[in-house]
Amino acid sequence: MITLSRVVAALIAVAPLSAMAAPEKPTIVLVHGAFETSEVWGKVAEKLQHDGYEVKNVALPGRPGKPLPPGDVSLALYQKSISEVIASETRPVVLVGHSFAGIAISAEAEAEPTKIKTLIYVAAYIPKNGQSLLTLATADKDSKLGPILKIDKEAGHASVNPAAGSLVFANDAPANVQAMVAAGIVDEPLAPLATPVTLSAARFGKVDKVAIHTLRDEVVSPRLQTTMARTVSLRLTMTIDTGHTPFITKPDRLATEIERAAR
Repeated sequence: MITLSRVVAALIAVAPLSAMAAPEKPTIVLVHGAFETSEVWGKVAEKLQHDGYEVKNVALPGRPGKPLPPGDVSLALYQKSISEVIASETRPVVLVGHSFAGIAISAEAEAEPTKIKTLIYVAAYIPKNGQSLLTLATADKDSKLGPILKIDKEAGHASVNPAAGSLVFANDAPANVQAMVAAGIVDEPLAPLATPVTLSAARFGKVDKVAIHTLRDEVVSPRLQTTMARTVSLRLTMTIDTGHTPFITKPDRLATEIERAAR
């Protein structure tokens, strides 16, 4: 006697692979770094969307597009901003952080680890418990950011001269692209940069992590990127032969690497 279960099994066995449902792609959430806005992800987001990913782009407060007095901006507010963007997601997301946003996405993973499928650090600071951007950046002897960084404690923000900053942020780009980068540099609220992040093995430590290193980076040096990568458990480490802004100079390549990490 042929049972229903045998019929179903036989049909599955002969069904073409194309008829089987492909794994659903995770939502990719992009978080920009310091001295920039969410607009930097434009071309990367276009490529990811073209390839079938839902993309959400986080605008951190305290800059054009989401203005707020510097004194009202905190690392906790950055984490909350990320949390609000992914609140409606029913499945864990892939959270991508550039530069300083490595600290912000780490804070979000600590707060809501079950909401995160993978953390992807792009030319990013990867902190240990109790570290801040200030802690990590001051230890980076190969970075060229320090000499062009201006701290205004009274105003509550840090700034970078756009012309000089573009040469450091996009050292691998032609002059016309550097001019575009210069036009996009914004002031950064001070408090989040100096705030230590609290991370635990039980929460942040259990979230999947991938790093994308930038080999010609003059902001977060390759040496520091390698050092930070040794302090956490990474599933995958990839490299891109760019400076600090691969979303500007090699957006398609960066999108491809993000997709690879998101699988």
